[in-house]
Amino acid sequence: MVAGKVKKPGKRGRKPAKIDLKAKLERSRQSARECRARKKLRYQYLEELVSSKERAICALREELEMYKQWCSAMDQGKIPSEIKALLTGDEQKIPQSSAGTKAAKNSRNSSAGAVQS
Repeated sequence: MVAGKVKKPGKRGRKPAKIDLKAKLERSRQSARECRARKKLRYQYLEELVSSKERAICALREELEMYKQWCSAMDQGKIPSEIKALLTGDEQKIPQSSAGTKAAKNSRNSSAGAVQS
């Protein structure tokens, strides 16, 4: 008892408003639909991300294999034609491989850096 008043347990705060049960169920269903749609979009995004990363990994593995072949050829005393082309600066002789495009990009970047200096 506080100041002559008797407290009733569990009767604190505002009384809950009487919400139409059908409206409440419909809001719940709509919320569930939206949640499923967000989940679907998230999974699609992640699947696309994984597939792009897998493609990048495959390209890097191919490039690594090419470099391994070049190294083994140089160990045997042979100089691959791609490396000869890189050393002579003759980009037209370079086959259309990932290394060739990177070499072309590197040469463009170095020449662009020289222009900016």
